[in-house]
Amino acid sequence: MFCLLGPTASGKTSLAVELVKCFPFEIVSVDSAQIYRGMDIGTGKPSKANLAIAPHRLLDIRDPLESYSAADFRADAIGEIWSIVDSGKVPLLVGGTMLYFRVLRDGLADLPRANKQIRRDIETIAAKHGWAEVHGQLAKVDPGAAASIHPNDPQRLQRALEVFLISGKKLTDFYSEEAKNRSDNKNTQPFNLHFFGIQPEARTVLHRAIKERFNEMLDSGFVAEVERLYARGDLDEALPAIKSVGYRQIWRYLSGQVDYEQMIQQAVVATRQLAKRQCTWLRNWEGLLEVKDCSNKTRDTILNYVESTSI
Repeated sequence: MFCLLGPTASGKTSLAVELVKCFPFEIVSVDSAQIYRGMDIGTGKPSKANLAIAPHRLLDIRDPLESYSAADFRADAIGEIWSIVDSGKVPLLVGGTMLYFRVLRDGLADLPRANKQIRRDIETIAAKHGWAEVHGQLAKVDPGAAASIHPNDPQRLQRALEVFLISGKKLTDFYSEEAKNRSDNKNTQPFNLHFFGIQPEARTVLHRAIKERFNEMLDSGFVAEVERLYARGDLDEALPAIKSVGYRQIWRYLSGQVDYEQMIQQAVVATRQLAKRQCTWLRNWEGLLEVKDCSNKTRDTILNYVESTSI
């Protein structure tokens, strides 16, 4: 089974579509925002034309009001993978949610279930003092987790501190136990995984692509898309769907917290921060087959590898 990872705006979708044209792949989306219905422009979902060529599984499977965990993804993805294999095709997992790729590869730590009250308490701290304060509190109780989580990564910060407050146990301890169990039992997942990672050589190129893509999203009606979600009345800024990059910033614009230009600036900065975190994951990814761009040369390199592996 083959996986194509990369930071946002690196061209994963276009490369995946080209690969489908040349090989009997079927794509499974690995994106924590593209699972939501009604969130199309801002999540960069493939166009109708691309979906006609290369259908994607695990798109539009949840309402934005619903939660969706890494465990949910693992179960859904394994089901889709076997369905694709049974159909005689080859699974190609494509996306930028690195945590999802990790749980597919490594299995899941036996973490405590989410606690809504504790999450609200953490969000209150963040609202009053900023996520840097949450990061500081995490550093006091779990320095290892704090060192690995960027202060501008609210979802992972919230979860790491929540785990400790619920269990009294460090997130890093759960992961250490997971690693030991994985070492003791090599069969945590029943298929071979091959990872290709897109890592642009120049950060300035990626930053330019991020800004250009966000402007294209605005031109395509991104604000109107979020307005429809805002008008529902049952969604709020604390939901994982609305926390997605771009959606959070436009939501704050619609609620009068920032003006239009501030929204654009904050969204672009947040997207750059996301891309930086994704690139950090990739740099530390064991066994990654690195590619630099989404050119035809890269397509051919991947296809040659796939065909030699499949023989």
